[in-house]
Amino acid sequence: METVTVMKPLIRVAALSGSLRKGSYHNGLLRAAIDLTKKSVPGMQIEYIDISPLPFINTDLERDGTYPPVVEAFRQKILEADSILFASPEYNYSVSAPLKNAIDWASRPPNVWADKPAAIISTGGIFGGGVSQYHLRQIGVFLDLHFINKPEFTLNAFQLPQKFDVEGNLVDEVAKERLKQVLISLQEFTMRLQDRK
Repeated sequence: METVTVMKPLIRVAALSGSLRKGSYHNGLLRAAIDLTKKSVPGMQIEYIDISPLPFINTDLERDGTYPPVVEAFRQKILEADSILFASPEYNYSVSAPLKNAIDWASRPPNVWADKPAAIISTGGIFGGGVSQYHLRQIGVFLDLHFINKPEFTLNAFQLPQKFDVEGNLVDEVAKERLKQVLISLQEFTMRLQDRK
């Protein structure tokens, strides 16, 4: 008797880091997520979307219903994605200014975040960026984003054992496994929402 292998549909994920720092741990989380999908989460493809070229949001830059080319290209990437992965650092109990700027540009009419599944991962000090996640979830309500609830991923970057190397790469195997579970949950949630459409 032949064995039939059922392939999962490809889930395209747009990944955004709210940190612009070269050695950012949040960028390291996204690199680890991309690596995990290649090795152990079949059917998921993550594309890192660089938000650093986006200008500060300014409606004076909008012309006849269009946006600056860099903004249009960013909005198109979000529109084409099946789901979103936010790596959200915490600044003053909130999301970072670059991330909020990107969110605001993509929310301009038509809102390209609408009806997208999403997940949030964070790292930092004692709270591991957790407070920023709750604020991002509040923003997501207005944007009609659908966040997975479990598992949550926050990581104290400075607690032993070492979490990141000197280049900002995630090296902690326990954290990698936790991150993998977030990706699997996002994949399953995305497919569930797609089935309802």
